[in-house]
Amino acid sequence: MLPGGDTGTMSAQGDIGPSRRSGELGGALRRWRDRVPPTAVGLPAGRSRRTPGLRREELALLAGISAEYVVRLEQGRATSPSAQVLGALARALRLSGAERAHLFALAGQPEPADGRLPDRLTPGVQRLLDQMPGTPVGVYDAAWTLLAWNRLHAALLGDPSPLPDRERNLVWQHFTGPPGPVRHTPGQRTRFETAVVFDLRSASARYPTDPVLRRLVTDLRSASPRFATLWDAHEVSGHTLHGKSVHHPEVGPLDLDCDILTEPGGDLRIVILTAPPGSDTASRLGLLDVLGTQRMTGPSRSRNSVTPPT
Repeated sequence: MLPGGDTGTMSAQGDIGPSRRSGELGGALRRWRDRVPPTAVGLPAGRSRRTPGLRREELALLAGISAEYVVRLEQGRATSPSAQVLGALARALRLSGAERAHLFALAGQPEPADGRLPDRLTPGVQRLLDQMPGTPVGVYDAAWTLLAWNRLHAALLGDPSPLPDRERNLVWQHFTGPPGPVRHTPGQRTRFETAVVFDLRSASARYPTDPVLRRLVTDLRSASPRFATLWDAHEVSGHTLHGKSVHHPEVGPLDLDCDILTEPGGDLRIVILTAPPGSDTASRLGLLDVLGTQRMTGPSRSRNSVTPPT
């Protein structure tokens, strides 16, 4: 059900023309955005807000799209958002299963069919993400594509919101991208690479019809000889508790513990980075949190733009 009592269903939307449908999509997005308090998603409430819910640029940041595109959607000028964009909006707006289905119907898109990688955050996973603002937390799908993150995660590892889905994939970044802020010892690198390649192989077996996953594996085999060698080795491995060293350009090196949790009964991975209380790294994380908050509330931010946290 839509906020305000609209009980339109997917079948009922089938006869609506594209122009009217895009207008109703924009109205639904505005109402859903207004009902999400910023504190529920780890954002500062501020004192000069003109809306009780999320600003457009905040929704854009959470969904990983541009603020200009959010404006176009709400004004009915963007008529064919992709399934990936709709899924990201549903997660950012904390939509229920029925509301998510209604969102896809309003956009004239079918919901992703079974047999594809699940990308929906359960209420429990969403609460975990929202209620740990002082800890970097990222949520990944079974193929290690980043789906959701909190502000401190973005401040620590870089803002992923402007990136396309492929560039948010941890395995693609590691094997084909430039060096990032995370530093591995040779032993850590070997264990990490073996584990994530095995994860991709396992995901491919569970979701054999997912076209994005199949294309990712094909492209990785072509782009990275190292990945191709590991893929052909069929080595079985898993993730172990380990430390992660992150070199941040503003606060310096941070030595963090990395825990990977699996969603019970689902297939999402929750990565939590922590530091011992009172440690130098904990102090640096606190400083980074303050810097991220200042950037989110600073007066230099324009109304329809997103300033990356790093």
